[in-house]
Amino acid sequence: MIAVNPSEPKYKLRRQTTGAFAVFHLLAVLALLPWFFSWEGVVSVLVGNYLFGSLGICLCYHRLLTHGSLKVPKWLEHTLAVFGICCLQDSPAHWVALHRLHHKHSDHEDDPHTPVKSFFWSHIGWLFNKRTEDGKNRKSIVQQYTPDLMSDPFYQTLERNNLWMWVFVLHAVLIFLGAFGVGWLRTGDLLAATQFGLSMFIWGVIVRVVVTWHFTWSVNSLAHVWGYRNYETKDNSRNNWLVALVTWGEGWHNNHHADQRSAAHGHRW
Repeated sequence: MIAVNPSEPKYKLRRQTTGAFAVFHLLAVLALLPWFFSWEGVVSVLVGNYLFGSLGICLCYHRLLTHGSLKVPKWLEHTLAVFGICCLQDSPAHWVALHRLHHKHSDHEDDPHTPVKSFFWSHIGWLFNKRTEDGKNRKSIVQQYTPDLMSDPFYQTLERNNLWMWVFVLHAVLIFLGAFGVGWLRTGDLLAATQFGLSMFIWGVIVRVVVTWHFTWSVNSLAHVWGYRNYETKDNSRNNWLVALVTWGEGWHNNHHADQRSAAHGHRW
């Protein structure tokens, strides 16, 4: 097992990230209110987690862009990257840069979300700390670890002035407006249309993003401290069936660290 350092790292709070985390979790509580409930909203969490989480983050950000585990046409790659952006887990280039840095220093001090510091740190604590990764600022780490992505004008544009954030905002607005339109066509009532639009926004955007966040982060935390090992890798990666179940196989994490470029993480049915 990894020896956990009892002393938490010193924090210099990343206010923007911390604020977004707090706002999304607080808004997610609104899903408990009957006025915001709809079965369509519940379904949108499941469908959205697959579309944006599994295809956007697991398939595109991780297996396609980070490790080059498969090849697809550029139009499809860029489409899947936009799906990943809709999970609000940073731009494709920066996400990939941090994950490549994770593999370079896996479960050591320079790993961005190492569980050596604490379980809390590996799950969410690392997100809130305003520090430079590997002693570098955001721009330099992207340039160093993702030169392949940054040679593509599409990813360059997303990095410029944080354009990727506006992609996320646009998708959230479209979900609300689309649901509002459906509600209006169903009832012809402004209040009912607004209720349905907000229901789909709370469930299909806010709740879905929060759920996908914690599913993704569980790979960094749970899959490095709990589970079994098929391979003697240089880190403490574990195969965790629960994490694999909710992350499209990402929880077969020891298998992945043993063969990082394999598109298939599960080695048995």
